[in-house]
Amino acid sequence: MKLNPEEAIQALAAHEGPFKTLFGHGTLSIEIYKPHKVDLQQPHEQDEVYMVISGSGEFLNGDERTNFGPGDVLFVPAGVIHRFENFTDDFATWVLFYGPKGGEKA
Repeated sequence: MKLNPEEAIQALAAHEGPFKTLFGHGTLSIEIYKPHKVDLQQPHEQDEVYMVISGSGEFLNGDERTNFGPGDVLFVPAGVIHRFENFTDDFATWVLFYGPKGGEKA
């Protein structure tokens, strides 16, 4: 299995909505995500990892706010409020969901 950012963004452009699932295996799901102007995400049932492909902005993760850019990796535990804010028009990211509902416990 190989995923290419350019091909994933093209597949997303031919799809309705800001995300497209590209691969699944067991509890793992890999998506491409490219919101338009506003990120309307709600908390998710699984732990989640973002790997930023392009663009920059701010990421709200619970009570923590951080700047992000290409190549950054961001982790969000299951159930935590999070969203991308003040992002550039070229922003796109991989999204990896994994593990049980409610997230993995330490």
